Amino acid sequence: MQEPVKEAAAPGKAPANSARGRLWPLIAILVLAVVFFASGAHRYLSIDALKENYRQLEAFVAAHYFTALLLYMLAYVALAALSLPGASIMSMLGGFLFGAFAGTAAVVVSATFGATLIFLAARTALREFFMARAKGFIKKMEAGFSENAFSYLLVLRLIPLFPFFIVNIVPAFSQIRTRTFVAATLIGIIPGAFAFVSAGNGLGAIFARDGDIKFSGLLLQPEILTPIVALSLLALLPVIYRALRSKRETAPRS
Repeated sequence: MQEPVKEAAAPGKAPANSARGRLWPLIAILVLAVVFFASGAHRYLSIDALKENYRQLEAFVAAHYFTALLLYMLAYVALAALSLPGASIMSMLGGFLFGAFAGTAAVVVSATFGATLIFLAARTALREFFMARAKGFIKKMEAGFSENAFSYLLVLRLIPLFPFFIVNIVPAFSQIRTRTFVAATLIGIIPGAFAFVSAGNGLGAIFARDGDIKFSGLLLQPEILTPIVALSLLALLPVIYRALRSKRETAPRS
């Protein structure tokens, strides 16, 4: 008499577990939002605020380096996952606090993790919400993802033709694998991250002499723009090859 009861209970548990699995990216984003605002990171998302508080930040990092690094990375993950403005300032802050290389590593890992969270949330718990708001972008991008998802996403990361937020959620509606999304995002954001982090690495000296910060044209500088364009062309090669091969295969034979 007990066996039918066990069989009836088992199917009931699967949907609950499945629902919890779909909700965990959303829960993680909400937790990170609390961390972001509780840590006070939002108060430093402007050059003026950073200029006013840079000595206190330097002192805190000197006294609690790993704690500061962890808080910074959690705040950056929240910034990326919540798609809040201020990523360029936050990246510069990473260079200012931790140096060019450690700052770039922190930015790249944190931004990738935050982007992956919103990607998973868009694929699961928030699918209908995002589908209703990104239909136009989906149609523009879906052909590219169907050809070569990795190369196409890599190009979109290297050259920001669309907002970072959109490039995080639209792939969720394609057949791209999560590991492909993570790999293309991780590699693609390195040049831009390094550019802003490197700019932030010299902020202390500029603040000390009360100088002005102008970084609106940072990514257009030749020494930064040239490698980004070169990497983008390299990433496009598989797409171009597939297009040429497809055209050759479909061309009528004489």
